Amino acid sequence: MSLKLRHILFGAAASALLAGQALAEKIIIGHFGNPSPTQLLSTSDELAKATGWEIEWRKFDAGTDVIAAMASGDVVLSELGSSPIAIGTSSGLEIELIAYSGVIGKAESLIAHNDSGIASVADLKGKTVGVPIGSTAHYSLMGALQHEGLSETDVNIVGMKPDDIAAAWGQGTIDAAWVWQPVQSEILKTGTLIIGADQTAEWGFPTYDGWVVNKAFAEANSDKVVAFLKAVDKVNGMYLADPAAWTADSAEVKAIAGATGADPAQVPGILEGFTFLPMAEQTGEAWLASAAPKIKATAEFLVSAGRIDAALDDYSAFVNPTYAAAAAAQ
Repeated sequence: MSLKLRHILFGAAASALLAGQALAEKIIIGHFGNPSPTQLLSTSDELAKATGWEIEWRKFDAGTDVIAAMASGDVVLSELGSSPIAIGTSSGLEIELIAYSGVIGKAESLIAHNDSGIASVADLKGKTVGVPIGSTAHYSLMGALQHEGLSETDVNIVGMKPDDIAAAWGQGTIDAAWVWQPVQSEILKTGTLIIGADQTAEWGFPTYDGWVVNKAFAEANSDKVVAFLKAVDKVNGMYLADPAAWTADSAEVKAIAGATGADPAQVPGILEGFTFLPMAEQTGEAWLASAAPKIKATAEFLVSAGRIDAALDDYSAFVNPTYAAAAAAQ
C-alpha cells in the first residue's frame, strides 16, 4: 500500500488558506491522545490565557490524518511523528518541526498474540500484522523487518487505525500489531511485547513525536508559539523533576487519565515509554540542530520502501529551533 499524498496538497491555494488561519480566533491543536504531561494543558485554561487562543484539542488516529488536516488549513499546530514528518515535508507541506513532544521507546511496540507462535521479529514471516500505515510504528516495523532480513512481502501487513487494531485483536484476525498506547496496554492483556521502538532506534531507525506548525502561522504568531512551547516545557519539567511522584493516585496522573481515557494504573508505565526532553536540551546538536539530515534519512528509507516517490536534497527549511530556544530562555 503506497502513500501518495501529493493529491491532498493544493499549492498556492493551500498556502493562502493556511496563512489566513493566522487571523482565526480559534486554534485547533492536534495530538495523538498519548498519556503525556502535555495532556495536562488540555485540562485547564492556562494555555488559553498564555496565548490568547480559543483552543480545541483534536485527537488524530494517525499522522496521515494530521497531514491532511494541515494541508487543508483546518489545523496549524499539531503533534506529528517522525515518519509522517518526512512524508509530509517530502510532499511539499509547508510545516516546520519546532520541538519534540516525546522520543519514542517502548511506548510503541510490537505485540504478539499469545497463541500466535511469535517470539521474535523473525517469526513474523507468514503472519498477519496490524499497524497504522505511514506512522512511526509502521516505520519501526519496516526497520525491524529490514534488520532481520525480511521484506514486507514476507509478512501480511494490514493498515489499521489503533481502535481497529484492538477490535481485530479481539476477533483473532491479526497475529501481531505494532501500536502505541492506550491500545498497546489493552492488547497486552492477551499478548506479549516482542520488541519496542527503543530497540529499532538502536538498529538505526529512531522515532519521535514532534510539534509541527504551519510556517506562515508561526511567523504571524511567533510570540504565541513560544508561549505554547513554554507551557509544554513547564509540564514536562514537572514530570522530569520527580517521575516517581506521578503515581496512579497522583493528581497529575488522574488528570492525564481523564483527558485520554487511559487507566490511571497504566499511565506511570506509559510515561516511562517516552523520553521527554527539556526545551533547552532540544535546541542542541543531538536534537533540533541535527534534525534536518535525520528527516532526510527517514525520507530516503521511505523511498527505498516504496512509501513515497522521492526525498528532497535538504530538509533544513522544515526545521526551526528558534521558537524552542526562545521558550527555553524565558
